[in-house]
Amino acid sequence: MPGPALRFDDLIVLWREGERRLGQADPRDRPALERVTEELVNGLRRRVGGTFTTEELARFYAEQGTDWCFDVATQAAPGNPEAWDLTTVAGAAFARYVREASDYAGGARIVQDDR
Repeated sequence: MPGPALRFDDLIVLWREGERRLGQADPRDRPALERVTEELVNGLRRRVGGTFTTEELARFYAEQGTDWCFDVATQAAPGNPEAWDLTTVAGAAFARYVREASDYAGGARIVQDDR
């Protein structure tokens, strides 16, 4: 039985929290966290594609989750378990990648008025 639908407006809050946590990370762990986050953004680019909307990214997140991110994290930073914190690195990666969505600009979703 599927769980409740995840909406972009709810997910962006989680993703921005990951970005916030990354920004406040221990300076000793920050390079590894950044490396993992960048690898996750690259993974999103391969999985979601270069042209997508915020809804498509939210649907990908809801359907695929972040389990795949753990494998990427352990490969990108094998000696730094702090960089495997998916709440931080996956959230930051989705927050960064959403900026490339066709309906996202200036830090907000562009909503079309169909009147």
